[in-house]
Amino acid sequence: MSGCPYGGGQPGTAPDAVPTVSAQGDAPASRMSRRGLLALAGVGGAGALAGVAAGLLSQDALAAVAAPAEAGTNDVVPFHGAIQAGITTAAQDRLHMAAFDVITEDRAALIKLLKDWTAAAEAMSQGRETGTTGAVNGPYDAPPEDTGEAMGLSAGKLTVTFAFGAGLFEKDGKVRFGLDGRRPDALIDLPHFPGDDLQPNRSGGDIIVQACADDPQVAVHAIRNLARIGFGTVRVRWSQLGFGRTSSTSRSQQTPRNLFGFKDGTNNLKAEDTDLLNEHVWAGPGTRDGEAWMQGGSYLVARRIRMHIEIWDRTSLREQEGLIGRTKSEGSPLSGGKEFTAPDFAIKGKDGEPLIGMDAHVRLAHADQNDGVRMLRRGYNYTDGSDGLGHLDAGLFFVAFVKDPRTHYVPMQMAMAKEDTLALEYLKHTGSALAAVPPGVQPGGFIGEGLFT
Repeated sequence: MSGCPYGGGQPGTAPDAVPTVSAQGDAPASRMSRRGLLALAGVGGAGALAGVAAGLLSQDALAAVAAPAEAGTNDVVPFHGAIQAGITTAAQDRLHMAAFDVITEDRAALIKLLKDWTAAAEAMSQGRETGTTGAVNGPYDAPPEDTGEAMGLSAGKLTVTFAFGAGLFEKDGKVRFGLDGRRPDALIDLPHFPGDDLQPNRSGGDIIVQACADDPQVAVHAIRNLARIGFGTVRVRWSQLGFGRTSSTSRSQQTPRNLFGFKDGTNNLKAEDTDLLNEHVWAGPGTRDGEAWMQGGSYLVARRIRMHIEIWDRTSLREQEGLIGRTKSEGSPLSGGKEFTAPDFAIKGKDGEPLIGMDAHVRLAHADQNDGVRMLRRGYNYTDGSDGLGHLDAGLFFVAFVKDPRTHYVPMQMAMAKEDTLALEYLKHTGSALAAVPPGVQPGGFIGEGLFT
């Protein structure tokens, strides 16, 4: 995908399952409902990240992660920790992402909302209902504190990840919420890339919330209740449902396929790659005092990429593989080997042309062609019905976490938008957002607390 490297894989084959992702602290069992406790029955506690040192998460902290649970044994991803859940967490099956515009200028109201959202996200990630009375135990003549559609369901490995867009810091040339000098330099306005057909109602947003879960109803329930809690303070700008993850964030997961039928994200960073995560994903404290709150955070890039499905389906297998640079069956690079064999861009065929074409997606997305920069992807497939002309409105909802979008996203996307034939002929970017992801929440704190301190 444009902006989503199939990439050259790690040398060798995928290793056996190793302890992975959830890099958050243990959930406090004393606050769980009976449903949440049942979900944790018979399960050992997940590891906790130790903290942040010298602007980088330590090796020991990133290694202290929970091994992938067997089905039905552990549906809870701990909410608290040095980093937010939903980044290095093993990618779940479903996504519901929403962007909110803050419609108040009251700083105290915004902070209260973030505190209320933190409490609700913590509860829902443990499989509990929101509020003190939940869906059915409050006053009979008052609206319930939880919408109720997740009653009887497990936590579904729900993670809720928050990020702040540029509009939270300033809008229409005016500083908001007393955050003068607090907007990180890396939180840029993304440039207009060649071929972009961005729709305002699918782009931007003051606060971005990513809810991922193995149960779509659990993910929808999370966003729905945050929107309900935020009524009068925020309003939904756009939202996107996703299914069938298009990347793996742990070596315990197989490489999935996108709607073009190809394995996607072979060369994605994994939770086990602690050194590479420090180098390419986790943000440092920045160069200004006002950016210190981002230490241990990251930057979220979201792009809604529509695929021209009908045109692709009439394209020969030879051309499809040439455009990607990998085989459709195994995901092997056209230069030879298996899926995780590093592609050899120098090998030429009998005609003297490179086996992996100069305009192949794999070549243009590979780290070797992009000053060595990499990213952690968490994208999903989507289908949003048809466009009224008999064409599917379907494609990839690209999500990535990077250390700095100026170095780790913009140059690569600009090059691919100009040179990648796949992007030029088969893809169209219709939505876009960039947001700063603050570090994780400690017990008793709230999301983005460092920004407002």
